[in-house]
Amino acid sequence: MTSPAQRAAPTSVPPGEPLRLQVLAALAQHRIATTSQLRSMLRPAGTRQLMSRVLNKLRTDAFADSTVLPNANRSRTHAWYLTPEGARLTRDLPALRGRPPYPITSATAASLKTTHTLTVVRAHLAFAADARRLGHEHGPWDWTPEVSHSIGEGERVMADAVMHYTVTGPDHRQKLRAFIEVDRTTMSSERLAVKLIEYARLFQYEAQPVGRRRTSTAGPAWLRWYPVFPRVLFILTGASRTRLDNRISDLQAMVAQHPLVAHLAREVRLGAAILEDIENHGPAQAVWIPLTGKTPQPWTDL
Repeated sequence: MTSPAQRAAPTSVPPGEPLRLQVLAALAQHRIATTSQLRSMLRPAGTRQLMSRVLNKLRTDAFADSTVLPNANRSRTHAWYLTPEGARLTRDLPALRGRPPYPITSATAASLKTTHTLTVVRAHLAFAADARRLGHEHGPWDWTPEVSHSIGEGERVMADAVMHYTVTGPDHRQKLRAFIEVDRTTMSSERLAVKLIEYARLFQYEAQPVGRRRTSTAGPAWLRWYPVFPRVLFILTGASRTRLDNRISDLQAMVAQHPLVAHLAREVRLGAAILEDIENHGPAQAVWIPLTGKTPQPWTDL
């Protein structure tokens, strides 16, 4: 779990750094990734052999290890993660200095996180590919997994990721942020929709110093990390289109029926899309359903 103070802004690894260090930093940032995901992330024009050589050397040096994913076509797909020694090493990288390590101690431990984590990486790569195509800015260090914020009463909301994305044009730059929720249809539709209540609570939550009287000027706690409240984007996969459409309808119902969420929707952009749609067509296409019930739009126009 990552605290907001540690994840307030995206980090970066200079492109001139050796690929070996970039891979270590990417695994520290994203937790687990396949060989092909790391290639798409760091060397989209490079060869698979180049990435495989770097990863195999990191395994030989005991800085990284992998687990083999079950695959219906019987091909061997490796999901890579940092060993405790690799996590320790990343603390010395300038871009990651001061951040907590996330070592995975065994292939069994990796397998418990693999499916969801790799799905979150898939979502990131769809945005990254779109950014390259459009000339926008969104790279490996602009996607921060597992960001946690207090919402009061000892409770927290955990976003699957916080995305930083910069739209660039001939005469303008627009910085956008979004909380990302990836749903693999492993929880009930009602439990998914409750995430909207948690974000509504975060939107209104005002932290108060312990032992001091409440003041009217403290302001929302989220202003400590974001100049504007990030969009909330739900990305769904793992079921038939009909079932996924029904889950989006349940999210829309929560917006319509819950007063806190309705207030959030008046101030914050809320949308949902199917992962395969953003992979096949691009997130910038009109594949996002606004949770306020409008027609599909690009995520930037929600």
